[in-house]
Amino acid sequence: MTSGLRALTPRGRSFLASGVAAFLCAFLLGEHDLLRVGVLILSLPLLAAMTVSRTRYRLSCARRLDPPRSPVGGEAVVTLRLENVTRLPTGLLMIEDIVPHALGARPRFVLDRVEAHGVREIDYRVGSDMRGRYSIGPLTVRIGDPFGLVELTRSFSVGDTLVVTPRVVALPRVRLSGERAGGGESRTRSMAAAGDDDVAPREYRYGDDLRRVHWRSTARHGELMVRREEQQWQSRGALLLDTRRHAHRGEGPRSSFETAVSAAASIGVHLAREGLGLRLVTDQGAEPLTGPDLPLPDALAVVTTSATRSLEYGLAALRQGGGDGLIVAVLGAVDAEQARALARLRHGTATGVAVMLDVATWERPADAPGEEWRAARAVLAGAGWRVVRLPSDTSIASVWPEAAGQERFTFSGGGS
Repeated sequence: MTSGLRALTPRGRSFLASGVAAFLCAFLLGEHDLLRVGVLILSLPLLAAMTVSRTRYRLSCARRLDPPRSPVGGEAVVTLRLENVTRLPTGLLMIEDIVPHALGARPRFVLDRVEAHGVREIDYRVGSDMRGRYSIGPLTVRIGDPFGLVELTRSFSVGDTLVVTPRVVALPRVRLSGERAGGGESRTRSMAAAGDDDVAPREYRYGDDLRRVHWRSTARHGELMVRREEQQWQSRGALLLDTRRHAHRGEGPRSSFETAVSAAASIGVHLAREGLGLRLVTDQGAEPLTGPDLPLPDALAVVTTSATRSLEYGLAALRQGGGDGLIVAVLGAVDAEQARALARLRHGTATGVAVMLDVATWERPADAPGEEWRAARAVLAGAGWRVVRLPSDTSIASVWPEAAGQERFTFSGGGS
């Protein structure tokens, strides 16, 4: 009963106050009819509180997200499954699921009655124009009387997470291996290009092709050794994302930073489908785990801008990794000095692709890049990097063919 009185709604408290006032006025004025009205008004919230407080509903709730990952601008359907596990039907139920403001308004539903062992399923849609990980839930159920005088709130403890990933666009197929990268005519000849001394042989197994016998290792170990299966050329790669706050322009979904994140996600997904394993590196040197348990778009869903002023830590992380056949750098504003530090990472037959955002176009439209962009591009191109210019309002898919290394730049006053 006490819990029911504490759960009185503003309407219930108004009824209670009106009943007490009518009751007192009836005594003072000697009006018996007013006394009956006061008793009636006073008894309604008290009876409602007693009924609701003694109600013992047992409800189970399950939530399903379809899909659990949604791209920016997409939608996911949330399905709530509410079951009455008792033998008594419920009364009026008011349901509210807690969602962040970025996903929209909180969904509210009213269920008049759920029969014994009955099940109700409720669907609603959520979506966001900003990537991130959003917690949905817990679900709250408000039990009330038909007159709206009393409400008791019960909350479930289980919640779910919706991952809003960056926008991924399909990229055209581009040959990233070639003469400039030292790849020869085939992407599947890394073992042969490495030479016999660099091959890691293994013991002969029944059924192995005898043409793969590695005679030098066989003589050294005293048992038959064969070359390992050939792997795709450039089977390892690194993706550098420039998250420096001062290197980007604009705010919100149309900022240069969000464009860079979307470009990185698109490139990573595209190369993963081509069989290339990537590791993600930022200017802070962080290397978020990527793979089957945490795909690249999921890792990029929570990337934020940093206060770092240089690419030093990111370049150090790339150097420590070593052995990358391909380095893709998605860059904001960089000067010639930073470009020289990045250019030194490419050596030997490795392929370097620099997707350089022309961040000045986020402030004012321009057909040609500015002096700083051209100077940085000249440094990278001179070191054998393939440079892709990405201005504002341009899709990465439309400029990605430039990663093939075909020099078609017509800019004046700084092209190389």
